[in-house]
Amino acid sequence: MTVAADVQQRTQRVLDHLVESGRETGLQAAAYRKGELVAHAVAGVADRVSGAPVTEDTLFHSFSTAKGVTATVAHVLAGRGLIDYDKPIAEYWPDFGAHGKHGITLRQVLTHSAGVPHLPQDTTSADLSDWDGMCARVAGLTPMWEPGTLSGSHGWTFGWVIGEVVRRATGMPMSTALHDYVARPLGVGDSLFFGVPDSAMPRLATLVEGNWAAFLAAMPDSARLFLASPRTLVVDADLGNDKDYLRADIPAAGTMTAEAAARMYAAVLGEVDGVRLLSAEQAAQVRQPVSSDIDQILGHRSPKTLGYFAGLTWLGGSPASFGTTGSGGSAAFADPAHDIAFALTKNRLTAGSADGAAAAVVREIYAALGIVG
Repeated sequence: MTVAADVQQRTQRVLDHLVESGRETGLQAAAYRKGELVAHAVAGVADRVSGAPVTEDTLFHSFSTAKGVTATVAHVLAGRGLIDYDKPIAEYWPDFGAHGKHGITLRQVLTHSAGVPHLPQDTTSADLSDWDGMCARVAGLTPMWEPGTLSGSHGWTFGWVIGEVVRRATGMPMSTALHDYVARPLGVGDSLFFGVPDSAMPRLATLVEGNWAAFLAAMPDSARLFLASPRTLVVDADLGNDKDYLRADIPAAGTMTAEAAARMYAAVLGEVDGVRLLSAEQAAQVRQPVSSDIDQILGHRSPKTLGYFAGLTWLGGSPASFGTTGSGGSAAFADPAHDIAFALTKNRLTAGSADGAAAAVVREIYAALGIVG
């Protein structure tokens, strides 16, 4: 048996066990090594009512796992000289400069140090689909701390700030920039979205609650997480299944297949079928850790690179790994120490001890590749 065949077989076995044990409903996993696809497995059902099975083409709304996609779009545009990491955002978007935000740069937003992780407390899920309205809300924010001095996960604002910079600089909405500069060149234009087109809606998995909603409900109203995502804006299965929300261009969240997300990270690390998204020099730059402070929103130490969360060892990656995870358990990352790119998408939203699918699959893939430690 070849190495790739062994990796595929072992990955499939883990996914099947997760479904058969009742821990998961439906999921996909994909991994690349040195630019080659070594695992692409699926298991379970995409919709419990119809019984439709998960296929390789099933789309999963994966919430903040898409922030890594947003960062990658920004890096591709920066590499082409279309946007500048260190240019004040207000030079692209003058209204953003109000209330002490005139000096905030794209670099600070990418590193979650801009000081605007929060949304107004009256923001609801209905507001998310209004691009101009959400940009006006973000432009009206006053920084919670002096920009550049602290770091705190910019849960929703990350997407609108970067997306509006992209729109002002290129004339394209973020969904189009993703398609034209990242997804289409990689051959995944039908599998990686901000804003799902109507033609792709039938391929969507239906999200179901595991223990995610209960996990959020148990948090006190004083939890700092509710600054970034107010209780009026509950991130749950109902939101992730809402068609208006799914159609909207919301670059803090997105819809994808595991293979498309893994392929993107593989093309950040190097070449995939003749395509690489970043030069070797830029790729080395974006994966360098830039902070390891206590995150002002998450409440724990959270190392970050330029646009990604760093050192995802709790997922099974090496200390050099970087990527993003999504509410409910989806994940995607690159591990330059082993030239691996990985993604997992799923439809059961879990948290805490119930949220172990990605780590279980990563452990098996690394073991199959002979990577230990």
